[in-house]
Amino acid sequence: MTEVNTSVNTDRNAGGKGMALEVDNISKSFPGVKALQNVSFRAEPGKVLALLGENGAGKSTLLKVLSGDIKPDEGEVRIGGVPQKFDAPVQAIQAGISVIYQERQLVPSMSVLENIYCGDLPATKAGFLKKKEMRQTAERIIQEFGLEIDPFEKLGRLSTAHQQMVEIMKAYRRDSQIIAFDEPTASLTDKEVTILFDLIQRLKEQGKIILYVSHRLAEIFQITDEIVVLKDGRMVKQLKTAETNEAELIKAMVGRDIGDTYSSLKRNDKMGDVLLEVNNLTTDAVHDVSFKLRRGEIVGFAGLVGAGRTEVVRAIFGADPIISGEVILDGEKVNFKHPKDAIDAGIALCPEDRKEQGLIRFRSVQDNVCLPVFKKMRKGLILDRKKQEALTEKAVEKYSIRTPTFEKLVVELSGGNQQKVILGRWTSELLTTKLLILDEPTKGIDVGTKAEIYQILCDLAREGKGVIFISSELPEVINIADTIIVMHNGHITGTLAREDATEEKVMSLAMLD
Repeated sequence: MTEVNTSVNTDRNAGGKGMALEVDNISKSFPGVKALQNVSFRAEPGKVLALLGENGAGKSTLLKVLSGDIKPDEGEVRIGGVPQKFDAPVQAIQAGISVIYQERQLVPSMSVLENIYCGDLPATKAGFLKKKEMRQTAERIIQEFGLEIDPFEKLGRLSTAHQQMVEIMKAYRRDSQIIAFDEPTASLTDKEVTILFDLIQRLKEQGKIILYVSHRLAEIFQITDEIVVLKDGRMVKQLKTAETNEAELIKAMVGRDIGDTYSSLKRNDKMGDVLLEVNNLTTDAVHDVSFKLRRGEIVGFAGLVGAGRTEVVRAIFGADPIISGEVILDGEKVNFKHPKDAIDAGIALCPEDRKEQGLIRFRSVQDNVCLPVFKKMRKGLILDRKKQEALTEKAVEKYSIRTPTFEKLVVELSGGNQQKVILGRWTSELLTTKLLILDEPTKGIDVGTKAEIYQILCDLAREGKGVIFISSELPEVINIADTIIVMHNGHITGTLAREDATEEKVMSLAMLD
């Protein structure tokens, strides 16, 4: 059991609305990596401060320092002028800090109500739970969030977006003075984003300090008051949101002017014959879906959350059963019963949830790159280490994967580098991948790495591979895909060529019944 450090200021309301957060010369190193180097900034009550930077800039490490997950090597955190030393996350919570991570820290088998109170169950002196108080508070919070959620519903039965909102409800219930959001809108619908932003506005009015991490620059300008830019573990600058612009922020983050991301792409201009044909595909989630994909073509799927985009590609990949319709690959009708069958036929899927579905998180970069070709690397009963290292080295060089060693746990890499590991796996020379399906490949990835991912997709098309690209960010679908397929409620509502597509046209099709 962790002993509570008595130096922690456990009075969450100490200082009231005048209590500022000061981060003073925080440094933290891991083997081979200086994650934070003398980072200092001040966050004021009643303000939203953005933490901005590329993947690997130090944002996540800084949040872990604030949450008590890790201890800094140097420097200190002060709240209301009082130094704080956290030996465990519970002490950060007691000091009034809640960090809402992109990776949800919830228990799927427990109810919504139990998750809202997880780790902090109210009890009588006799040790009985105050169930009535819990229910009333949970119902009030759910009502304030404007969502139709049953507090007694098992969390695991909720959508990803609603689970994210429950994570936020948990911090909201604690009445923390400092609330940090890590990519909070990544899984939310437009309606839920509006609810979240309204909530943040209320928290500001209550004098809370809000730290906000997002790679969506439009959100940064919409919701924040100040911005701290981090690069390579150092603080580059702190500035007022109203006094800067997107170009200045991008240059501060990446150290260069990346110009117009889309116009500088080297695209494929030589389409081949039809590689994939889908006719009247119907599953439990989608109905009568038909489209074609040529070799060297990028087909983008757009639509609101729940439109059926992911379900279409899961059916093609053999992850979901097909009720009716047909899938034709390379001129032959196929009906994969298992994803392995699709992989053997030359189809690869980079799933939406890269950490849970795309990676073996607590295995090395090398193991993750080599995963589908282990059988081809055997030397008798053991794996050929040299072949593994050679294949990993090619992937690391081809996609500029930033890792100190091939043995680095993949979970410790940034989101952008994790995505590159998955791409390196499926484009290995030991595989005959001809169709790559990428579901939300840039979610939670910084602008610099996004530009790299865009060029990778174009390079794959130039190699003659077919690419299916799903994204909730309209600008990137419109500017990357050669053909845009729009879905709503399990149906295709329209198909547009890139040169004809606009955000207005796509949105109008995405909302058709």
